[in-house]
Amino acid sequence: MPLPRRTRNDPGQYDDLAGEWWRPGSPFSMLYWLARARARLIPPAERAGAILVDLGCGGGLLAPHVADKGYTHIGVDLVVSGLEQAAAHGIAPVLADVRRLPFADASADVVSAGEILEHVPDVPGVVAEACRILRPGGWLVLDTIADTALARLVAVRLAETVIPAVRGLHDPALLVDPQRLQVECARHGVPLKVRGIRPALPALVRWLVTRRSAVPIVPTFSTAILYQGRGRKESQ
Repeated sequence: MPLPRRTRNDPGQYDDLAGEWWRPGSPFSMLYWLARARARLIPPAERAGAILVDLGCGGGLLAPHVADKGYTHIGVDLVVSGLEQAAAHGIAPVLADVRRLPFADASADVVSAGEILEHVPDVPGVVAEACRILRPGGWLVLDTIADTALARLVAVRLAETVIPAVRGLHDPALLVDPQRLQVECARHGVPLKVRGIRPALPALVRWLVTRRSAVPIVPTFSTAILYQGRGRKESQ
């Protein structure tokens, strides 16, 4: 059955693809690989009752990679079908807009923003909210797509050609410049270090042929396509 025609970056596309979050070989496999890599940036909890807030949690792909780190894992999303799957994987689901988080100031030990910033029209607003809820000494971890011609070619046009199911998930106008992102985080007391990342190419080729086995995400010298960020909120 063909999927409904939707505008680019319409959250309803994630309802259309709700059965793909955890299916081996699915179009969302890249998100799973990125979640595993992002989890490596999250340290074990430093206190009892530590909170991890997962912005744009989708179906909860981060959950298995942080389950043994000692956090209460809270997932925020606008897509109910994703939140239902996140809850089934041990995440406390919260239906909310990442631009208006329903959490108190300094209430989170970690804020994860995985593959969400390139979907929001107000990156400064989301960064401000993420940093607002972060405790002094807490960690902001993220990954997103760079605002470059190369990223638009590879991560949008080429990806949509190779995996038609993801067509329209990204609006190229919303991609995020890493330097701009660092400036916004610094404005709110979080000095952010960024590094480029990419799928391991031989493993990616095998996956494209077989649709089996996870693909490692590895560091690369360039932030021109995909990049990670990590920063610790300064004490007041």
